[in-house]
Amino acid sequence: MSTATVFLTQMVLGYVAWVLFFSTYLRPKLRTMEWVESQRAIATLHSFRFFGLVFILPGVTGPSLPASFAQFSAYGDFATGVLALLALLTVRIRPVFWGFILAFNVVGATDILIDYYHGDQVGLAPIAGQLGAAYAIPVLYVPLLMITHVVAFYLLVRPQARAVVVSAPE
Repeated sequence: MSTATVFLTQMVLGYVAWVLFFSTYLRPKLRTMEWVESQRAIATLHSFRFFGLVFILPGVTGPSLPASFAQFSAYGDFATGVLALLALLTVRIRPVFWGFILAFNVVGATDILIDYYHGDQVGLAPIAGQLGAAYAIPVLYVPLLMITHVVAFYLLVRPQARAVVVSAPE
């Protein structure tokens, strides 16, 4: 199998595995949580995206990894992680919290989509070994991130149930 075939197969299977895991274990839990708490859980996962800076760390990736791909990906992840952390820090100031929730999801999902496009343009799949130790990020971590962005957007646009006050008969 070629490097490109292995890389693309692993990326697709990463999505399949995470969708199965998410739908079985995480989705039912998120459905029972309050709206704010479900967004906080997703933001907590994305707050670790500072890890994407590893793409520009000398010695972690190979010398033939296109610098333009590595830098854009690294800084897009870093920006998303910072916005997610800001969301978590502002949870008590709801308008600011919701702004950061929207911002980290827009920036993060856009970053992933642009990285996919840019990776295709620079021919990343055939040289995926140049990702070095960071190889696991696009095949294991990115699928979960994209799935949770989709869920976060869904939660943001879904009408929220209103609390019903039930009084006891007199």
